[in-house]
Amino acid sequence: RAKTSNFPGTTTSMRTGHAEAPGHVTLDVLDLPGVYDLEIDAPESRIAAAVLEGARGPAPDAVVVIVDACNLARNLVLVGQLLVRRVPMVLALNMVDLAERRGLSINAVTLEARLGVPVVPMVARSGRGLADLRQALARVHVAEPAVAQAIGTSVSRWADDIAAAVSTESASAHAHDRFTERLDGVLTHPVFGLAAFIAIMGTLFWILFALATVPMDLIEATFAEVGTLVERLLPEGPVRDLVSKGIVGGIAGTVVFLPQICLLFFLITLLEDTGYLARAAFVMDRWLSRFGLPGHAFVPLLTSHACALPGIMSTRLIPDLRDRLTTILVAPFMSCSARLPVYVLLTTLLFADRPALAGLAFAGCYLLGALAALFTAKLFGSTILKGRAKPMILELPSYKTPSLRNALLTARDQGLSFLSTAGTVIVAICIVMWWLSAYPKVEAPPEAARLRAAAEAPALPNDEASALLAEAAALEVRTAQAGSFAGRIGHTLAPAFEPLGFDWQLTVGVLTSFLAREVFVSTMSVLAAGQEATDVDEGVVAKIRGMTRDDGRPVFTPATAASALVFFVLAMQCLPTLTVTRKETGALKYAALQLGYMSGLAYVAAFLLYQSLRAAGVA
Repeated sequence: RAKTSNFPGTTTSMRTGHAEAPGHVTLDVLDLPGVYDLEIDAPESRIAAAVLEGARGPAPDAVVVIVDACNLARNLVLVGQLLVRRVPMVLALNMVDLAERRGLSINAVTLEARLGVPVVPMVARSGRGLADLRQALARVHVAEPAVAQAIGTSVSRWADDIAAAVSTESASAHAHDRFTERLDGVLTHPVFGLAAFIAIMGTLFWILFALATVPMDLIEATFAEVGTLVERLLPEGPVRDLVSKGIVGGIAGTVVFLPQICLLFFLITLLEDTGYLARAAFVMDRWLSRFGLPGHAFVPLLTSHACALPGIMSTRLIPDLRDRLTTILVAPFMSCSARLPVYVLLTTLLFADRPALAGLAFAGCYLLGALAALFTAKLFGSTILKGRAKPMILELPSYKTPSLRNALLTARDQGLSFLSTAGTVIVAICIVMWWLSAYPKVEAPPEAARLRAAAEAPALPNDEASALLAEAAALEVRTAQAGSFAGRIGHTLAPAFEPLGFDWQLTVGVLTSFLAREVFVSTMSVLAAGQEATDVDEGVVAKIRGMTRDDGRPVFTPATAASALVFFVLAMQCLPTLTVTRKETGALKYAALQLGYMSGLAYVAAFLLYQSLRAAGVA
């Protein structure tokens, strides 16, 4: 017997059952003692049920139930549950084109007669059937009581009978099933499936670095020209410095990484459309369960790669409270889109002009975050959240040709979302950071005046005079930054981060990133702009790579860049995420645990890596 928590959410979440072959699961159907006694124990299911029953405001006028034509019997289980509850509905029979190509024919007229509600064949990705769906909504009604009575006490048996009565299959349908099973046998295999997952994700990250180089260079060149134009048009003074170094330089430090963000979501959407990500979920479920996480956690964890906020909120679909809390606590370890600019910057600094190694390091960041989440779940499962994860049964979608339009729209939406952040929070922080790094003004050190005087000696060669002037300018800039508000704050707190290889500038960048991770690159860009006097045409990454400490050494040595990379992978640097954790768990202690544990783990890991690299002779 199986219990279901899938009413009335869109995610099927079943417990118990037995597996026949890799990637395929047979359910022991839903022979419940009464359909009205259906167990609804997931928060999202309870909310949705309350909405349908009118307990949270007016009940909906109609419900559009989207059904997969290639898997009619399973989808009709939800339809039957809605019919019993007397919900007015229209059934959208989607993906009929795939069903037809596989030799599966569904009689929509007969199905409508058996269900007693309008049925509209559709192909949603092409828009076919949308006009008919709108017309059907105008004649929506509640099915006759006889339909609900015919369901009886076994929804699944009723669904199987309806599917058999309205469907016919040709020989090609069985041939397609055999091909799908052979392909699933590889992609969901414990060994080959994991190898395929690693190869696919590795290729994805290599493409990410290899293809994004050209648009990144164009964006850098564009902002460099804008900075040069501002320098020419505005008179010398604080306003010009604010616009060219604060606003333009700060936004450039973030927008330059827009190609990677758009390309990443474009590729992930293509993978999702093919149906592969569900196979990846099946493969990863074996690993998740070993670390105390339920298979249901895969979707929230995958969603957290875009942003931890919807990832944490989607844990409402996890039925068990312990599983839900564990998933919430580890979800921020997943590398979200806000981390992408930081990863790209630091991996580029580590492996300049070597996209293969940069892509490997980039993928390693995702892997490190995932491993940290798994081992943390294991730790919590044996200490503060004792218990075993509940098993998951997953319905694998059919393989499909991905939609380029859908992928492009997703990439556009994610890019616009990222730019909206750059246009609000990041601009404000860039202005504040410029002011903190530019004021108060301090006098030039006597050593700089001595160098300038020496450069004016008549007999001194031009190249030596230029070198003395450059040294004097660098000394004046370092003195000005050290005496600024940002310098004072950084120098005060730098001792705490010095064991990680951070100087005061990197310390300031880390502190501002606790407001929003992506601000780190803008902060470093603003600080780097304060170090240079004439090279406004230099790219963002080149400027940051050329940053120096007070003693003239580079800020981003290989050991320091690696240490910072690990810190940003593991640290909790998102105030909205802590707020959502507090709301979803109903207790402040879980948000405090998240902040303290993740930040402490990030500090210790970065410390160990930096000290190990120094001991190995890596500067």
